[in-house]
Amino acid sequence: MKLDGRLGSIALAALTACAAGSAFAQQVYRQVDANGKVTYSDQAPTARNAQPVTGSRGGDVTSLPVDNSLPYELRQVAQRYPVTLYTRDECQPCDAARSLLTTRGVPFSEKTVQTAQDNDALQRQTGQNSLPLVAIGAQQLVGFQDSEWSRYLDAAGYPTSSRLPPSYRNAPASPLVAQVRAAPQAPAAAAPAAAPSSPPPPSTAGVPTPENPAGIRF
Repeated sequence: MKLDGRLGSIALAALTACAAGSAFAQQVYRQVDANGKVTYSDQAPTARNAQPVTGSRGGDVTSLPVDNSLPYELRQVAQRYPVTLYTRDECQPCDAARSLLTTRGVPFSEKTVQTAQDNDALQRQTGQNSLPLVAIGAQQLVGFQDSEWSRYLDAAGYPTSSRLPPSYRNAPASPLVAQVRAAPQAPAAAAPAAAPSSPPPPSTAGVPTPENPAGIRF
């Protein structure tokens, strides 16, 4: 009887461990505070400049179509937490941000903000007007900080070193607002040539006629 009780305790402990393992199988976030202390939580990390991606009009930032050639685990992460980078020309922090994502092998789409229309679209979609800006799933980070961006990429599950296939290439950067080019206009049809006019009838002024024998001009 005591043996059965002991086995029952062992079985209960095993079930408890399995339940705990199942709980830990859920999404776990790794957080590092300003002092370098590492903690784990089921709550997504927050930062003072981390905000939802959805803008004031409810428009979602463009998400990245997931490439089926990606390794399975990386493809799963990219589906759950797509990465979009917003940049502009002649922006050193933008270059550093792009380099970090490329070095880590993070699949991402890049949108450039160059025109007034791009600026308006960025404000509508993200509520921000500073660059660089990165959207990682439902979070966005404004201004490049290597440690902070790395922390969010770690929490999302992106690897610290590239696992991309050697042949993989990110799509080229594209304007945030698609530029619509006007269709070329067909050349106007040439006007038909005017028919030659018939010469005017010869004047009979001053010439005697049966009706005007004296050729008097009126």
